Amino acid sequence: MSTQNQISIEIPQEVVDHVLEKLQQCKTELAPYLQGLTADERMSLFKMGDKTVATVQKTKSYMDTNPEFIPGYMNKTEFLKDEKVVTQLNPIANLAMQLAVDVDDTVMLSGSEALQEAMLYYGQVKEATSKGVPTAKPIYEDLKQRFSKRTKKSNPPQ
Repeated sequence: MSTQNQISIEIPQEVVDHVLEKLQQCKTELAPYLQGLTADERMSLFKMGDKTVATVQKTKSYMDTNPEFIPGYMNKTEFLKDEKVVTQLNPIANLAMQLAVDVDDTVMLSGSEALQEAMLYYGQVKEATSKGVPTAKPIYEDLKQRFSKRTKKSNPPQ
């Protein structure tokens, strides 16, 4: 098995610690204002996308210039608060999403390469065990549980 090293980095622990501290600080500062939802709640909501953000912002503008069309039953104060939160949090959500994707991609690439190398080591230990090298056997016995291919259990036809 040939491996191609696409990533070769070492992140200083101080950088990791500093980033974790800043992310925790961001989470803590925003916590009083953030709302968690269940999967069912997420599914049931009327969702706002890129186009509808612009629609809501344009509606706000029209409400400022033409307040005579605001329905009496509309809660303008809550509308303005909600629109402001969307405007404030969208840049944070975008940056957090970019960071999450970049971190996930780096973890995936590094993990893939580490797993390929681990498989090379396991292959060597397996071969040494088959040739009777006594020190390889306990390593092989421990690692084989992690490297053995899992067979799918099929349900017999009824």
